[in-house]
Amino acid sequence: MGQKHTISCLVENHFGVLCRVAGLISARGFNIDSLTVGETEDATVSRMTIVVDADERTLEQVKKQLNRLIDVIKVQELKDGEFIDRELVLIKVTATPAKRGEVIQIAETFQSKVVDVNTKTVTVECSGDQGKIHAFLEVMKPFGIKEVVRTGRIALARGTAKEVAKEETSS
Repeated sequence: MGQKHTISCLVENHFGVLCRVAGLISARGFNIDSLTVGETEDATVSRMTIVVDADERTLEQVKKQLNRLIDVIKVQELKDGEFIDRELVLIKVTATPAKRGEVIQIAETFQSKVVDVNTKTVTVECSGDQGKIHAFLEVMKPFGIKEVVRTGRIALARGTAKEVAKEETSS
C-alpha cells in the first residue's frame, strides 16, 4: 500500500471517541498498525497515537475527516525525525536455570528489567523505539518466546509546546 505514518490526535475525553476514530480509519480500508490512547496533562483531553499504513492521498483524506469529528481537538502527522516514540513490551521466554543468567544479561544489555522469574521462564520488560523492541525480540527468539504483549507506539513531537505552536501558526 503506502508507508507507515504516525498521527497524533488530541480528543475530548468522551465516551465513544475511540470507536468513532477507529471506525473512520478502518472505513477507509486500511489497517491500524498501532493505536494507543491516554490522558494528557489535562484530564479532559486524551492523546491518541495512531500508526497506519497509507499512501499520502489517503492519509490526507483521513486527517481531514478526523478534524471534522466533533470531539477531535487537533490532528498532527508526526514526521520521521521530528518526534520521539516509545513502545513497551513484556516478553516471557523459556529459561532453564542454566540459561537464566544469559537471559538476564541480555535484558541488562538492552537496559530492560526482569519482572518475573520462576523455574521455567523469565519475564522481561523492555521499552524503547520500534527498532530497539524489534532487536530485543530477535535476540530473545532462540530462548523460546512463550508470550509477548506490546503497548503500541506512543509519540510526541520534538521541541517545546511554544516551539510547536509557533511552527504550526507560521505554516
